Amino acid sequence: MKIIDKSVYQFSKDNMPCANAEPGEILLFKTMDCFSNTITKEEDLVLDMDYSVANPAAGPVYINGAEPGDVLVVDILDIQVADQGVICTSRGCGPLCDDMEDRTRVVKITNGVADFKGVKFHIDPMIGVIGTAPDGEPIGDGFPGNHGGNMDSKIIKKGARVYFPVRVPGALLQMGDIHATMGDAELCGTGIEIKGEIMVKTSIIKNFELNWPVTETATHWYVNASDHEFPEASKLASKELQRLICNAYGWDKTDAYLYMSVQSDMEINQACKPCHVELVVRFGTPKLPQFKPLIG
Repeated sequence: MKIIDKSVYQFSKDNMPCANAEPGEILLFKTMDCFSNTITKEEDLVLDMDYSVANPAAGPVYINGAEPGDVLVVDILDIQVADQGVICTSRGCGPLCDDMEDRTRVVKITNGVADFKGVKFHIDPMIGVIGTAPDGEPIGDGFPGNHGGNMDSKIIKKGARVYFPVRVPGALLQMGDIHATMGDAELCGTGIEIKGEIMVKTSIIKNFELNWPVTETATHWYVNASDHEFPEASKLASKELQRLICNAYGWDKTDAYLYMSVQSDMEINQACKPCHVELVVRFGTPKLPQFKPLIG
């Protein structure tokens, strides 16, 4: 098993890999929380979130054999978290930001159970930031895009498989921003932000067109897409899912459109505007065993 414990603050083709790995090799990413472990007590407040130094991601790892035009497949084998995380407000972040106080709550976690002001609930760790390097300008870890990045999808957790476009040699995989748990939309801009460890295994699909990251669960396929406004984000996700369905099922665009309208669901990963992080959606459709997989 290879341990990855160096972090960077942007996805970039110019990042120097901290490790090389063969497909199938087990990788353990040791990650800081989104605040680089600087918020540790309730007196520590997030008064001005600087997204240029937010969400440090462990990596990148150069995956041997991954070339532009391929797809990098990442199997999430396990996520382990620390025994304490934080939830914070951030000025200007979230739909209720005009009617809030600056506040941090420390959340203790014992035997997989979080305690928020006496309300106890089971955690469900997920990865907020994960992706590959873009082939253009660097993108900060605090932002999403068609490379992945800060997608904040609560279904990217143990047991999920995530597919990423490869745009630079080696793909340059990196990840971080674990949440012990997080609700869809991440209303105030934070889940339970926490440091931890992520165990993954990678593989490569050669010469397969993929325009946005895709998450596969036991029952569904989800396209992740983002934009500043919901209509465009939903269009981007819908268009990619439609294309994948047409290719896999042999349907034309209109039949795929009709089917998606009755069997596919649009869900919100992150909608903590008006802060300048884009809105992120996932558009999911059930797996159909009588057809070939959407990817592969």
